[in-house]
Amino acid sequence: MSTYSRRGFIATMGGGAALAACGNGVNSDGAATIDARVQSTIAQMYQEVPDSAVLVEKAVGMLVMPLVTEASFGFGGAYGRGALLVGGATVDYYAQAKASFGLQVGAQQYAHVLFFMTEDALADFRLGPGWVAGAEVKYAAANEGERFTADTITLTSPVVAVVFGSAGLIVGATLEGAKYSRIIP
Repeated sequence: MSTYSRRGFIATMGGGAALAACGNGVNSDGAATIDARVQSTIAQMYQEVPDSAVLVEKAVGMLVMPLVTEASFGFGGAYGRGALLVGGATVDYYAQAKASFGLQVGAQQYAHVLFFMTEDALADFRLGPGWVAGAEVKYAAANEGERFTADTITLTSPVVAVVFGSAGLIVGATLEGAKYSRIIP
């Protein structure tokens, strides 16, 4: 039987926070580093999810998060930084943060892109003090041997998420409950 102390709890959470900060751009060279990672992530997305090109053409804006690191041991957290592109140009930089609690253990890293399919969805994202991903986000997933149909997705959802490049020990990547806030890199 073991007992938990405040020191043990703080050490566990501190280790999780340190892991979540690894390799995601914290203390990086700023905007130039984020921009380079965004361009690399877009190329990776085209390679791993070829049908995403249709979404890029139809979207009025897209938030590219090159690397989100998620770690959990009872309590969990995720963090990443990226850029909002409108018309192919960077207009703002954002950080994603997420906290969770429950029966969970592991770590993973992944990239994702949020496609804003309507001007209203993009305006809601940009004008708010912080935007939280919830049930309004439709996930476009291409399984092995299958393709997603961008036409049906864009007709039904103002925000479409493509999650790819996943590596780690937590099963699945979800954006629900993640908060996006504008940053100055």
